[in-house]
Amino acid sequence: MLPKADSYEAVRDQFVWRVPERYNIGVNVCDKWAESDPERLALIHKRRDGGVEEYRFADIRTLSNRFANVLAAHGVARGDRVGILLPQAPETAVSHVAVYKMGGIAVPLFSLFGVEALEYRLANCGARAVVTDAVGAAKLAQIRDRLPELRAVFRIDGIGGAEGGACLDWHALTDAASDAFTPVDTAADDPAVIIYTSGTTGQPKGALHAHRVLLGHLPGVEISHDLFPQPGDRIWTPADWAWIGGLLDVLLPAWHHGVTVVSHRFEKFDPEQAFRLLADFQVRNAFLPPTALKMMRAVADPRARHAYAMRSVASGGETLGTELLDWGRQTFGVTINEFYGQTECNMIVSSAATLMPPKPGIMGRPAPGHDVAVIDGAGNRLPPGELGLIAVRRPDPVMFLGYWNNPAATAGKFIGEWLVTGDQGELDADGYIRFVGRDDDVITSAGYRIGPGEIEDCLIGHPAVRMAAVVGVPDPLRTEIVKAFVVLQDGVTADDALVAAIQEHVKTRLAAHEYPRAIEFLDQLPMTTTGKIIRRELRDRSPS
Repeated sequence: MLPKADSYEAVRDQFVWRVPERYNIGVNVCDKWAESDPERLALIHKRRDGGVEEYRFADIRTLSNRFANVLAAHGVARGDRVGILLPQAPETAVSHVAVYKMGGIAVPLFSLFGVEALEYRLANCGARAVVTDAVGAAKLAQIRDRLPELRAVFRIDGIGGAEGGACLDWHALTDAASDAFTPVDTAADDPAVIIYTSGTTGQPKGALHAHRVLLGHLPGVEISHDLFPQPGDRIWTPADWAWIGGLLDVLLPAWHHGVTVVSHRFEKFDPEQAFRLLADFQVRNAFLPPTALKMMRAVADPRARHAYAMRSVASGGETLGTELLDWGRQTFGVTINEFYGQTECNMIVSSAATLMPPKPGIMGRPAPGHDVAVIDGAGNRLPPGELGLIAVRRPDPVMFLGYWNNPAATAGKFIGEWLVTGDQGELDADGYIRFVGRDDDVITSAGYRIGPGEIEDCLIGHPAVRMAAVVGVPDPLRTEIVKAFVVLQDGVTADDALVAAIQEHVKTRLAAHEYPRAIEFLDQLPMTTTGKIIRRELRDRSPS
């Protein structure tokens, strides 16, 4: 979608949206390639037992057609919601394509959700069917009687076990179904997917997206991977496809371009094995969330053991900072490109080392096609250097249709023509946007406005620190003080001397008003399932 050029300005100025009136994600990412290049490799899946499966686009079309027929035979119709409660797996991708092609609405669900989280989401969206495995089926069995709209549960791993009688066998039914299916003719603005927000504040909300959301993602995906795709590209992410980052930043954009996706579900993310996977499957492009990067950073000299060769690495969700960017260049041989967005309006800002000079601690410039600005509370654009609200002007192809069954929350997301992200930032003279923090993350101390990202980056530069999070806690003199929550490297003992050393490390590298006046050591940081630090929980730990 992006024009080929040698500068950000040239790419931005030449870019034009091309969103057709009639458009279907499933046809675009699957049938298009199955017809033009059926033997093109779509997916390489490494199973948990180490075995490897490969799927061509022709295979994906056949399987998705069959499962679309299965869904229709079990009463799922156009507009019905279908939950997909699975980790990265071939059946996950096939189920998504099938739902899109039949005009349904996919509802990706994280496989580690507990029963309460599942009950809320499935009841909220009124899911008619769910695709899952034995683990998910056991959870659904506990709540199914409270989900009257749920008619069918399909298991991808057979129907054994106590809950098996209430489930349908995904593979048996799909194998027996016809592979002839005519995709529904959908408009680009027809609903396609509901992705629930992380729920860091209040109950999660279902962000309803149209089929055009995939096209809206392409400029941000392409620029964050230095003009993706290039010949030989092959992409992987540890991010679950249940989240917008795994599904719409990797799987579906890659298949739009006919690029092979590598999939694997780690039982628990293993940084050493992540490097091995990059090498074993000749991955050239990766989306690695900041948490994964921080864990991989603890692996000593991975290049000595793993022959990987990266062309691009992108990251988003938390600001990286100088320490991680420097480590990334040494480890991957490329500059990690940061991108920014949220469930409601994703991939709207990005850096791209081949097109613009990287600025550590600054996430990048608006991705081509998106009008992103820093505004005040009245919706006025602010000049460079002034702190305000990061916002995106509508209409925009990547922007959500609204929150499912929640018009009040949808209206509250906008100031006039601007969708407000809920994040604070500032524009610099070159058009880069610096992320300062969530509205409630910015720390006010002795008249200074302090964002947590730069301090956290500085903290992990200390050799004793593995991970760190920073919040503001009430203080009668300064309004707030900076408090750091620190996870130490293995074998390091916490004591007063270490506290003083960490404080001095920050004070001498940043500023006296930014050093953490309080430090608490934790075994692990509270995080959302997408790997974002839940600072609200950290603030709640601190007495007011």
